[in-house]
Order: sequence, then structure tokens, then C-alpha cells
Amino acid sequence: MRLLLYTGKGGVGKTTTAAATAACAAERGTRTLVVSADGAHSLGDVLERRLGPEPLVVAPRLEAVEIDPRIEVVRHWGSVRDYLVELFEHQGIEAVVAEELALLPGADELTTLLAVEELASRGSYDLVVVDCAPTGSTLRLLTLPDVLSTGMRLVPQLLRLLSSVVSPIARKLIAVPVPGSPVFRELEQLVGRRATSLRRRLSAGETSARLVLTPERMAIEEARRAFTQLALFDVACDAVVMNRMLPPAAAAEQFFQEWGRLQADRRTEVGELFAPLPVIEAPLQTDEVMGTERLAAHGRALFAEREPCGVLCEVPRLRFRRHGAGYRVHVPLPGASADQLDVARVGTELVVRAGSLRRAIPLPDRFAELELDSARLEAGELVVGLRRPAATAAGEA
Repeated sequence: MRLLLYTGKGGVGKTTTAAATAACAAERGTRTLVVSADGAHSLGDVLERRLGPEPLVVAPRLEAVEIDPRIEVVRHWGSVRDYLVELFEHQGIEAVVAEELALLPGADELTTLLAVEELASRGSYDLVVVDCAPTGSTLRLLTLPDVLSTGMRLVPQLLRLLSSVVSPIARKLIAVPVPGSPVFRELEQLVGRRATSLRRRLSAGETSARLVLTPERMAIEEARRAFTQLALFDVACDAVVMNRMLPPAAAAEQFFQEWGRLQADRRTEVGELFAPLPVIEAPLQTDEVMGTERLAAHGRALFAEREPCGVLCEVPRLRFRRHGAGYRVHVPLPGASADQLDVARVGTELVVRAGSLRRAIPLPDRFAELELDSARLEAGELVVGLRRPAATAAGEA
């Protein structure tokens, strides 16, 4: 099952591009689902259909859905939320305010991603196309599985242990609500099986992100940052879609000549910045592209001889290689700056910071005795050297 994630700065045409990809793929015989994971939800407007939280058939072999975070929070976070509301109300906080506080930061993004995973796992589709929220929200969405599977993995066990000891006494002495077994069960599912499944889905070879931008400086810079950050979390990009390009006839007109020259320069720049990704150009439209027929036609123009659901470019992924008596870890970081990087070995993980983002990369068991030796950027790739401690190496010699 192929999973495509479309992301980019707000207003660059992500929704239209995602819907056009889905419509084109369905037209060519692929069982396709297009999903809106953007809280603003404009997918239904583009398709000219009223969408809801369940998939709706909008064309042959094409279904569409708009994920409702409120419904997903209740499904996946209900017991935890109810406990937090009860706890806040016990502290004297009004019910309405308590319900808002119980929606912890990231809960919407997490439950949205869980819904995407469930839809992709149904086996009913060959392709799932996701219209993601603007870049910043998308990156938070995609980093949550790592946060859950590393930083939070011990929380449920600790809470359960404390509750088993404190709960019988606390219920007799104080009136503070104590979490019950449904709360622990829900947390364990989130940070255990579901987080692992999400991580596998996002880093699988069948998953690709596509960056959507326009020939404008801010859109290009935001896409460039996203390219680096997606690579950090092992989410492969396979194409860049450059929207609102002037058609050749318009660029030749005197009024648009300067604009045309600027766009040509930006097109060259994008090709260099995002190499080796192919840059798919979409011309400026005379009107909004709406309805499945126009979307399918737009998709045909975008992909021409390419398969919209195909892997359009293979890029390097995270890999481990033997080097002398030690190993090297290769982490693709296209466009990264050395002064924004920080690398450390913490227990069984290699922790990489790139700007405000942090990823903990689990190391193979055979690396347990190795220590961090070096870290450097080489042609858009972070190369980390690991070697045996000096004392161990000397003893073996």
C-alpha cells in the first residue's frame, strides 16, 4: 500500500495537488483514498462534495475523507481526557476550561495520525494520499511517533506502579481522583503498539512526502527546511511540485517578462536546492481547479508519463556501515547547517538535534560498547563515527 504525504507552506496549493494526484491515480485504475489531515479542511470544497469522518465515494475507485480531530480524540484519548477533566475539576477549575486543558498539546496531531494509519491499514486501498496541514504542523505530526516511542515509553509503567501502591491508601485518605486501568491501557496502546506501527509506516519504502511550493522566496525556504527535517526523521521525499508557474505564452508578454525571468531563476534554484528530486511544474490556472473531472485533468498534466502513485525518486536513507574497527552512521540531512547540529550518544540511542527538532535513533545491539568518535556533514549527509573505547581496543590488542 502506497502512502503519499503532501506538505508545504499554507496557500501554496497542497489540497489541489493532493486531490489532483488522487483523481489521476483513480482514473488510471488505482483504488485511492484522499485524506484531509488539515484542520482547515478545504478538500471537500475542491472536490465539491460534503465530506465527513468516514470515507465517501466521490468517483470510480476514488474515496475521500476529512478527519475530525474531535472524534479521533474521543476514540484514542477518551479515557485519558476524562481523567484529566476530573482531576482539573477537583482542583476547582470550571468544567468548560477543564475540558480545554485536557486536550494536551499534540493530542490533535497524534489522533489525526492514528486515523491515517488505521485507514491505510484497512486493505481497501492501493494508494492513500494525505493533504497535510501547513509545514510546521506536519512536522509535529510526523515526529510524534518518535517522541512516544522514546521519551514517553516508561510513563505508563511508572504511573501504573505508583497507582498500584498509592491508590488503595489515597482513596481512603484523600479525594484526589486516581487513574484507573482504562487510562493505563490507553496510554500503553498509544506509546506501545500504535507508536511502533506509526513509525514503521512513516519510514517504510512505500511512504513518500512531496513538497509543494510556489516560485516565492518564503515558500521555497520553508520547503527547504521541511526537506531537511523530514530526512532527519527518515521520511523520504520523492518530488517537489512547483505551482503557479507562468505559461510560456504569458511569460513572453511584455508585462510579464520580468516576472517570467524571476520565475525561471527560482525554478533553477529549486532544482539545485532539492536535487536529486524531480521538480514537477504546474502552470498558473485561469480559475480554481475544482471537481473530480478538472482535478483528474490537472493530475494528467502534472504527471504526464509518470505514475502519480509511483516512487518518483530514490534518495539515500538512514544506514549503518562498517568502517575499520568501528562503524559509521549515515543520516541524510540535505540543506542542513553544521552550526545548527548537535550529536550525542545517550544510552542505546544516537541523539541528533537539528535546529529545534530532536531525533533519537536506536542503535543496533552490537553497538552497545561503542562510543561516539566523530560527527561531520558531508555533501548533505551527517556522518557519525562510532568506535570501541580506547581501553577496550588496547586490551584486545
